[in-house]
Amino acid sequence: MKIALVGYGKMGKAIEEILLQRGHEVVLKISRTPLPEDLKNVDVAIEFSRPEYAYDNLKVLLENKIPTICGTTGWLDKQDEINKLTLDNNTAFIYASNFSLGVNLFFDLNEKLAKMMNKYRNEYQINLEEIHHTQKLDAPSGTAITIAEGIIEQTSYSSWSLDQKADDIIPIEAKRIENVPGTHIVQYNSDIDTIEISHTAHSRKGFALGAVIAAEWIFDKKGIFSMKDVLELN
Repeated sequence: MKIALVGYGKMGKAIEEILLQRGHEVVLKISRTPLPEDLKNVDVAIEFSRPEYAYDNLKVLLENKIPTICGTTGWLDKQDEINKLTLDNNTAFIYASNFSLGVNLFFDLNEKLAKMMNKYRNEYQINLEEIHHTQKLDAPSGTAITIAEGIIEQTSYSSWSLDQKADDIIPIEAKRIENVPGTHIVQYNSDIDTIEISHTAHSRKGFALGAVIAAEWIFDKKGIFSMKDVLELN
């Protein structure tokens, strides 16, 4: 495929390496919002930029009918508009807070555990912690939000928060430490024990490979999809 990399930072470079290894051609590497003329020979775009640029990038890509993979977090207040643009332009879109195969398996495991633990809300207190490198601008991470939303879907919790405390709120603790690609921990704590599941990334390669696999999958699709569709976890 002919791929556009919109956002050419550390993730973009890691994705480029895997694309080339798998025989694809990178026809555009850009750190600004693309123009329509930039996209003439593009089969699929992979967008990993910054929260403040993501909406404008996605708008141009989708209006030009480019199937798009987006891994930028921190812009989801405009997700309904992006979904509408996808459908109006008869193209395809996948957003994921995290494209790692392991993390998406973790999402599934998290929902199953949350459903199981909901019966024991009075015995166990929940806590969600995420740790990332100091260059990560948004907090909590998009991955942590996805984990929290998965718990909310399966339980009687109503929301999550970084600072509020209440019986129906999932507390999230966000830490920023040098050279940490990403760690997410879900704990259920009681007076007598702790049940914990965690995912620890060792490098960006897992995120990059997942984004490439998603780009390969979306090539001939139309509609709005998720990594559950790509990995057949539905």
